[in-house]
Amino acid sequence: MSAVATSGVVSTVVPESTMTGPRLGWLRDRGMGASVLVAALSSAFGVVLVEATAYIGAMLQSDPYIGDSGTLAAVVAILSVLLIGVALYVAAIVTANTFSTIVAGRTRRIALMRLIGATARSQRTEVAGHGFVVGALGAVLGVLVGILVAAAGVYVAERVLGAVDAFTLFQPAIMIPAVGVVLTTWLAAWVGSRRVLSVTPLQAIGGSVERSHEDAAARPTRHVGALLLLILGAALLAFGVLVGLVTPLGVIISFFGGLLSFTGISLASVLVMPPLLRLVGRAFGRSATARLAAENALRYPERSSRMAIGVVMGVTLVTMFAVALESVKALLTKAAGGGLDSEFAVIMDSFAAVMMVLVGISAVIAAVGLVNLLTIGVVQRRRELGLLRAVGLSNGQVRRMILLEALHITVTATVAGLVLGVVYGWIAAQSLLGSVRMPPFFEETAGLVAPAVPWLPVVIIVVATGVLTLVAAAAPTRLATRVAPVEALAVD
Repeated sequence: MSAVATSGVVSTVVPESTMTGPRLGWLRDRGMGASVLVAALSSAFGVVLVEATAYIGAMLQSDPYIGDSGTLAAVVAILSVLLIGVALYVAAIVTANTFSTIVAGRTRRIALMRLIGATARSQRTEVAGHGFVVGALGAVLGVLVGILVAAAGVYVAERVLGAVDAFTLFQPAIMIPAVGVVLTTWLAAWVGSRRVLSVTPLQAIGGSVERSHEDAAARPTRHVGALLLLILGAALLAFGVLVGLVTPLGVIISFFGGLLSFTGISLASVLVMPPLLRLVGRAFGRSATARLAAENALRYPERSSRMAIGVVMGVTLVTMFAVALESVKALLTKAAGGGLDSEFAVIMDSFAAVMMVLVGISAVIAAVGLVNLLTIGVVQRRRELGLLRAVGLSNGQVRRMILLEALHITVTATVAGLVLGVVYGWIAAQSLLGSVRMPPFFEETAGLVAPAVPWLPVVIIVVATGVLTLVAAAAPTRLATRVAPVEALAVD
């Protein structure tokens, strides 16, 4: 149903849901539920880390030997803050990409509102408000889930290690990640909705499409900003490695260099990903389905790059920590004269396992983003898929095309993520331990060392991304074949 708004001699069709629908009816839109899930995962992750940090601090204080020293507790707290920051960073990029895709799908609706007098800024404020509500809902759910998970963890820990009298679950600091989730989600929605400013009333008579390759390439301001971030980030990474030859504080410089450089890569992905996708696409043959999948991935590079960058982030994070931990272990083994103490080796392996699980949460957030964007993309391409069905493609060919599109993106993103992860992981280990004194006289530092690549985690990452491709493409392929060609080609 629709309502008709009349101004003078101009009659404009406006979706009824925008006028008489419930105020929170937009939460039922495709993609909003997954955005709430991303915010909830980030919030719950932060709450669990805060609770774990407080529990470890209380446990250390109760120890008669190290209770007076707060160094270890401070290190754990800093590590917790860094991990929360990484999770919020990943969630912000995933949310910004989601809202960018949603806005692209609302182009015609936004143009209709502009046609009857709404300003672009008011429309963007509305989208940003949606982001604030999504962040608030996710933060509340995340706090509740995080407290439940922390309570279960404390219960198990007390059964194994004994009770810690100075600890309580009601930590005021759990509000920090919750507030951070709300603010980053709101900011991500604001950034993701910037395309609203370029929507014109004339587009009300057109469809909802992504920018073409030519349109995306003709954005010099964004590309210059991405290049500046890349140069500054690379300079900080190099400086961090040099400082790491003198002091372990070089890792802090490298951390900020990594954030800036990866942000530059994310912004420049619209230029970087198409050539990589074209190269990968050649490996899938020259059948009609394979060629369609390759062209779809290249035709709208913003859509493809938004899908790919989430996978790149997840693979980069897991690979980076795996390489960093393996490099640290190799360097400590060298410093110990060729072999680590068995008990210390067990501690290192346990720490590595815990770290990989924690970092894996951020990878899960990125994976949710891929599934969400693929699903939204298929919904927004109903008419395109209907046309393909009308000219003779079977359901099986449409399913294979969607699967191949997802496969192109995940293969390209996995390779890029592995390369970036090895580089970032080596820089992290090098800037942290490059100043370690080496035996036998402990007069010379470790200097520059080669990265140690743990092949088992790399194989697991490749297999996991393959499974992710199948899972991510399952729902979109069902949606792509559910609508009859005639219905899909109907005018909205």
